Amino acid sequence: MFYEKDIDNNALRFGDVLRGYIAVTPNIKSPISRPSDLNEGYNIDINLPIFSVIISPCCSIGKDNIISLTPLIKVHNTFFNNPYFKEDLTRINRKMEPQLAFPPTTWNSLPPEEKQKHFQDAGEDGKTHTFLHIFIYEGCDLFLKYPVNMKQGENVQTNYYMIDFRNTYKLYCDKIKSKASLESKCLQLSLQARAELRDKISYYYGRVPKEDMILED
Repeated sequence: MFYEKDIDNNALRFGDVLRGYIAVTPNIKSPISRPSDLNEGYNIDINLPIFSVIISPCCSIGKDNIISLTPLIKVHNTFFNNPYFKEDLTRINRKMEPQLAFPPTTWNSLPPEEKQKHFQDAGEDGKTHTFLHIFIYEGCDLFLKYPVNMKQGENVQTNYYMIDFRNTYKLYCDKIKSKASLESKCLQLSLQARAELRDKISYYYGRVPKEDMILED
């Protein structure tokens, strides 16, 4: 079960799906080292996603009226090129054997040394995460279906959506823990799905770069 059947209307939680929150993204040409650089050009994209997801940890939601969000967006059509993912896109959320992260034809075409590297990079359980910045939300009646463009011309529609950990922003809201904010809550992850989200985002942010490993040794 990916979503709880009964939503807890007394609290907002990590991974909850909300509606009614704007998303703001600044774009600049280069770092701004002095005020006059602002004249060189920048823009701020403001939009209202149909749905947003809470990225703040449960115990931090609403402190100082701040919440961290990320928009729920359409999945990449390339995911459907992999039969293992096509059966259930939420498999992208969990660790898997390295060969399952590739379409069979792609894996079979890899040189033996590259295949071996993927196995070496896997954990002690022989499994690894893929699409590290992506977490898939299972389709449900609340989500609109949309077409997926396939190279083979196959007519595919889906109502699976995803979040991108790189696309996170903070938002101030005076009523973030009031009845008004709770009424904006649309879906609540199951305990298992929330744990999978926590595990993957922790792995995304907690990876140790190779240069740090060398220094630690």
